[in-house]
Order: sequence, then structure tokens, then C-alpha cells
Amino acid sequence: MKLKIGNVELENNLILAPMAGVTDLPFRLLCKQQGAGLLCMEMVSAKAIYYNNKNTDILMEISEQERPVSLQLFGSDPKIMSEMAKRIEEKPFSLLDINMGCPVPKVVNNQEGSALMKNPKLIREIVSKTVKAIKKPVTVKIRKGFDENSINAVEIAKIIEDCGAAAIAVHGRTREQYYSGKADWNIIRQVKDNVCIPVIGNGDVDSPQSAAKMLIETNCDAVMIGRGVRGNPWLFSQINEYLNTGKEIEKPSALQVKEAIIEHARLQVEHKGEWIGIKEMRKHTAWYTGGFPNSAKLRKKVNEVETLEELIFLLDKYLV
Repeated sequence: MKLKIGNVELENNLILAPMAGVTDLPFRLLCKQQGAGLLCMEMVSAKAIYYNNKNTDILMEISEQERPVSLQLFGSDPKIMSEMAKRIEEKPFSLLDINMGCPVPKVVNNQEGSALMKNPKLIREIVSKTVKAIKKPVTVKIRKGFDENSINAVEIAKIIEDCGAAAIAVHGRTREQYYSGKADWNIIRQVKDNVCIPVIGNGDVDSPQSAAKMLIETNCDAVMIGRGVRGNPWLFSQINEYLNTGKEIEKPSALQVKEAIIEHARLQVEHKGEWIGIKEMRKHTAWYTGGFPNSAKLRKKVNEVETLEELIFLLDKYLV
């Protein structure tokens, strides 16, 4: 199903969630090949842009092949957030997303990410200033609330809509839950019932069936997929097929997985150099091969590889 967010039209309503250390350019390209409707980049610190941090330039690298792309900013200073949004607006992203969901302590302790859920007044200021600062559509990603005693996703969603945001993504867990327990899809439904802008559901979608179930149970406009797609970019094509035809695509074979890891590794080396690229492939290889015979041995060995050649040799030995 196509979806429009502001003036940006998506081919379908399946969205790759922003994940630090995962949704870099190489991985996004693989998800695009598998039919993701929108790709979200790793979150970028507004302060880091302000101070011209060099690593941030790499995080903001975008390829023409992957558009439409959503660039996600995090921060808590309305002036810096809006000014940095303006500073980077000419980059080729389609949507600007504001992170109000990250649960990581170093982010929360700076009153950023999901800590903002405790401060509706500050949320209003950040969103309204950022919306006014740029012409591109602004979206916001939130959680159910900060903890079980302060579930306020509906109140926050109304503020966000009121400030002119084009869409809102809701993760059905509190900050205190991190990624544990079960995501509360009912809160996504409540947000959908209370705002008119598109609502994107997030949490516990790891199969075609769970994606279909979320769309039915919450009435959300789009599904955002995070941890379920690590090592499994095929999930997008599987969900698309299931939603469109009701048919299930077979899981990729060991050979297909091996080919995907090699393609992913080649892209990593191309964009980041061999030393960093292959080092980062260690975790991805573990995700890709989970559940395969000999995967425990492979995971142990992959932590020692330093070159693309060594990685391919290892995959030829263990993924047959």
C-alpha cells in the first residue's frame, strides 16, 4: 500500500527503523533491494553537526539509489535542533525525523531521546521550531511513555501534530522497558484514533504475519521494522508478498545468505575501507547465520577475520 508523508510518496508502507550501528548506507541499500518503502538512517546528534564532527559526515552519507530516506536527528536544544536541520537541509534526504525514543543511558542522561517524553513543553518547542526552519516534512519517533507511571504517547502525539509534523512513529514500549517484554500495540491504536497525520507502528514485527496483524489491530498507516530485519533484509520482500497476495516466500537458502553477506561486506569495504568494514561485518554475519548448522563455530571464527578474503574463505567453509 502506497503512503504519503507530507509531499513524499512511498512505494509501500514498510519502513526500516533507524538503528545505531545497523542502518548505515550498505545495509540500507540491501533493504532497498528487498523492497523497503522508506529507509531510516542511524540517528545523528544535532550537537555533533554544530561542532562539525567528522564522523557525523559519514553517518549522513546518502546514495541516490536508496531514496526516499529519512534522516534522524537527536538533541534537546530547540535552537540547535532547528538550526542544524536548516544547515543540512540541502542533503538528499526526503524526511527529517526527530528522535524521542532512544532509551540508551548516555542519551537519556543528556535529557535527549526518550527523556523528552517527560517534557511536553520542550517537545512542543523543538517540533514547532524545526518544522518552521525547513521545507522538508518533519516526523517524530516516540515511545509509549517514559515508564509505566507516565504513559503519555497520546498527549505527546497530539502536541506533535499540532506543531505541524507530517507523521509520527510509535514504539509500543516505555523507555524503562528498553526492548524487553512485549510491545503494547494498543497504545499505537490509541494514537491512531487521536490524530489525523499518518501513524507508523513499531515494535515486535519480525514476520509477514506479525506485520499484517499490527496493521489490522492498530489501524496504523505503516509498519516500522527494527530488530527483526537485522541479518534478514529479505523480511521486506516477504512482508510485501504476504500483504499483497497472502503467499509466503520461502526463507533464503544458505547459499543466498552467503551471497548476501558477501555483497554486504563488499559494500562495507567500499564505503568504510577494509579494516572498519570487515570489523563491522562480524556482528552482521552473526545475525545472518543465526540458526544455521555450525553457526556457533562460524560466529567464533568470524571475530578473528580482518579482510574480505578471510571472510569469504570462512563462509565457504561453514555455509554450505
